[in-house]
Amino acid sequence: MSNPATTVDVLLPYALAGCYSYSVPPHLEVAAGDFVHVPLGTRQTIGVVWREQSKPVSDLKLKPITARCEMAPLPELSRRFIEWIAAYYLEPVGNILRLCLRVPGVFEGRRDTVGYVASDVEPDKLTPQRARVLAVARQGMALRASELAAEAAVGSSVVRGLARQGALREVALSPFQPFSTPEPLGQRVALNSEQTAAAEELRRSVAARSFSVTLIDGVTGSGKTEVYFEAMAAALSQGKQVLLLLPEIALTQSFLERVERRFVAQPAEWHSGVRQRERERVWLGVASGAAKVVVGARSALFLPWRNLGLIVVDEEHEPAFKQEDGVRYHARDMAVVLGSLGRFPVVLASATPSLESLVNAGRQRYRHLVLRHRHGARKEVPSVELIDLRAAGPEPGRWLSPTLVGAMQEAMAAGEQVLLFLNRRGYAPLTLCRACGHRIECPNCSAWLVEHRFRRQLLCHHCGHQQPTATRCPSCDAEGLLVPCGPGIERLAEEAAELFPDAAMTLLSSDLNRGNLLKDALSDAAKGRYNLLIGTQLVAKGHHFPKLTLVGVVDGDLALETIDPRAGERTWQILAQVAGRAGRGERPGRALVQTHLPTHPLMQALKAGDRDRFLSHERRVREAARLPPFGRLAGVIGSARDAAEVERFMRALARRVPVTREVTVLGPAPAPLALVQGRHRWRFLVRAARDVDLQGFITDWLRGVEPRGSLKLEVDVDPYNFL
Repeated sequence: MSNPATTVDVLLPYALAGCYSYSVPPHLEVAAGDFVHVPLGTRQTIGVVWREQSKPVSDLKLKPITARCEMAPLPELSRRFIEWIAAYYLEPVGNILRLCLRVPGVFEGRRDTVGYVASDVEPDKLTPQRARVLAVARQGMALRASELAAEAAVGSSVVRGLARQGALREVALSPFQPFSTPEPLGQRVALNSEQTAAAEELRRSVAARSFSVTLIDGVTGSGKTEVYFEAMAAALSQGKQVLLLLPEIALTQSFLERVERRFVAQPAEWHSGVRQRERERVWLGVASGAAKVVVGARSALFLPWRNLGLIVVDEEHEPAFKQEDGVRYHARDMAVVLGSLGRFPVVLASATPSLESLVNAGRQRYRHLVLRHRHGARKEVPSVELIDLRAAGPEPGRWLSPTLVGAMQEAMAAGEQVLLFLNRRGYAPLTLCRACGHRIECPNCSAWLVEHRFRRQLLCHHCGHQQPTATRCPSCDAEGLLVPCGPGIERLAEEAAELFPDAAMTLLSSDLNRGNLLKDALSDAAKGRYNLLIGTQLVAKGHHFPKLTLVGVVDGDLALETIDPRAGERTWQILAQVAGRAGRGERPGRALVQTHLPTHPLMQALKAGDRDRFLSHERRVREAARLPPFGRLAGVIGSARDAAEVERFMRALARRVPVTREVTVLGPAPAPLALVQGRHRWRFLVRAARDVDLQGFITDWLRGVEPRGSLKLEVDVDPYNFL
């Protein structure tokens, strides 16, 4: 398009409900999807040509496009996906585009090819900031100055200063490494008859080249991964790209190596731990079609897919697929939407599928493939035994019951591994003064500070606030009377070390092990270098520890102690998943669950291994209350720096609720977590039947509402977090 008397609508990556119009200079040719530089106020920004027009510009005072980026355009599928998500989640469409453009380096043209690594020269003064830069630089990979500064959380002047003193050495950065071509046949493993039948179903769905959703529902250790690898191979044989989505917590080095072994090619990675330069390489590789297999976290959906032919969502039940800040989308659900828009198959896999997916399978919306047997030498699933803490609890001040301690002794004496599971980070969730009863809270949130004794800090797990552990009560100034209440995994490790001083023990938690440290710890655990593992939910995500035969769940009731309507389902999922880590090698496995509620339907079903009985109970409860998947929910959350201001705003909003029998609006009321990061929060909960236009109702209700000052209003469609 080169006609000077034309305009285009350009979508910008800001909180804008629509596009801005720009004129096209005579020397430029642009089309829908092109990335362009455009003026916005006094600065230049990147946007995407959303649609072409043919309006004469003589009477319009439109600014012209500055330049077109020399790169592949944003595909039509991505543009349709962006518009769909914006409409469903009631987000400005520009906010969705921003999710696609979080790799600014790819739009900057020719880049500096100089990187830095650590030298043998010591700087004249080693400040904490300089020490962080050198620690990153010593990891071996050459990084640009901006990347070093970002990873070390310092200003670029710190990097430049170290370079001037010779503590950082310049090296030439090589061009982006090309992506290796995966081999669809690769290194396949022998499948049993059950797996073979499931794999053939998946190959047929890929061969159809049309939209479908298949749920692989298999017990832990049943070989679901090898089955969906066959679907990936079929898509690759068609020349298509494949996206394998996992919760970020499950993106481990061992799993990536497993994908590489199967397809004899290293997959592209996309998650928060990927360095900026590698993100640029992957983004451009996806856009060009060179990156054939991408293993990524939820944001990988927003890559500019050139020829996507299959999405696999592993651990589809995981609540981590729901983004809880910014654009609050659910990656599993949006993977299904992207498949529908692109007319290609989607595969969901889990040992503990979500009730939503099981209901869709029951309604024939999804194919349902069931793998009932473990694959390999050990066929039996682990047995589950309940330890009634009311009758056989631990000694005062202890957290491990005699029954569990005895089982641990037997397993370790036999040369086997033991896993203690407690989904609570840190040393203790609460610090209490015995003199005045004061509880140490976060100054920014209505939450207790969690003691992390190994780091000698009190941390807020909601806003990140941290402060040194205290010896005096901040309320009454009493000395030495602050006591930790309740256990975290650090406190559990302290008790285990006293009971088993000769054990080779490691803690597996995201806040203790990061990056390569976590990869190394998991690798060493899989090789049997530790016989006692203590971990949070991190350990429940698909890891394979061949020598692990005993899992001890320290607090089986923990996840039930919430207001979340999915609390029972989530408890079942995490307990079943962590129990499934046992007995995956040559020896049988067992799980011992400590509970104060042994007669609870969930605990009885877990003991009997009767998932259907529990889910039937859960389904009846949710259906009677019209809760998902039998009804629809949305949260409307208001927040402000001033408590009275947000209360007045939300009560005024209540008077605007449209009158209808189809929708129930509950509230407003203070959110359970009423203060987060210094902002006071109130909430409405909106409930409707599945066939009601919930988005339309909320749009009519909030039309014309413009929060001012520190007020902020957010909508959470299909909420997963009820705090």
